[in-house]
Amino acid sequence: MPTPIKIGVSACLLGEHVRYDGGHKHDRYITDILGKYFSFVPVCPEVGCGLPIPRESMRLEGDPANPRLMTGKSRQDKTEQMAAYCASRVRELEDEDLCGFIFKKDSPSSGLFRVKVYNNGVALKNGSGLFAAAVARHFPLLPMEEEGRLNDMFIRENFIERIFSYRRWKDFLSAEPTLGKLIGFHTTHKLLMMSHSPQIYRNMGTLVAHGKELKTDDLLQRYEELFMKGLALHATVKKNTNVLQHIMGYFKRELSPSEKSEMLEVIEQYHNHLLPLVVPITLLKHYVSKYNQEYLAGQVYLSPHPSQLMLRNHV
Repeated sequence: MPTPIKIGVSACLLGEHVRYDGGHKHDRYITDILGKYFSFVPVCPEVGCGLPIPRESMRLEGDPANPRLMTGKSRQDKTEQMAAYCASRVRELEDEDLCGFIFKKDSPSSGLFRVKVYNNGVALKNGSGLFAAAVARHFPLLPMEEEGRLNDMFIRENFIERIFSYRRWKDFLSAEPTLGKLIGFHTTHKLLMMSHSPQIYRNMGTLVAHGKELKTDDLLQRYEELFMKGLALHATVKKNTNVLQHIMGYFKRELSPSEKSEMLEVIEQYHNHLLPLVVPITLLKHYVSKYNQEYLAGQVYLSPHPSQLMLRNHV
């Protein structure tokens, strides 16, 4: 039975009344859609570090690389209190086996990108929340996003694909990995990696080819770094088109002239932004089944995440 996919989520996004004003920022997409596939580990750094509900609003001040967390009215410095919590909480999260994290945008504790940092009364959007930064440092390969950015379909698709990929990798590690098994994992992820970064895929192939020369732990660590680094690069229409054409090469002898013509036309329409990726993928999966193409049937690229999430349905 596969391991449940756990992701960390800012507690206010789950509807918990933990914000400074006693409110929440319930995100229905997270709870109602993603909640069907993921279990959540809620985190509110402000409450976790001992601050009350409600409480004074806070903001980041000073050096964006090392900001202070200050209360708005009473001008209390809460930096050390928050830092102590962050240090202990990230260690606790090691036991949660997280495969991703969704943070609350703009938060001085949980914002991941472009958080306001005030300097001499001037606010620049160039900081990260203290807790989000601590998680990013402690789990550098963990897929992370802000709930606001998930409204962008390309960012959403990439983020969720990375979560499912990270879970597959962790399940692989838990099943007594060997070089032979790594070659199998690498093979099934070939087309997926090619859609993200052909160069990193080649680097991964070189690493695996020299796997016997490395200690197993070193090999797996270096492979994981390349795997997650490659997936963080977005799959583009151009790269997907190349992968789709590559897949067609496996059907040179099987496809009838009309089937080949239809497939080429669908790929071209996708390339010209007239069809979503799900259309050529669906047609290819039909041919994989029809012509019993075992190699392609094992490729993660064709089904990297549940189709019900409709992540490939946008143009």
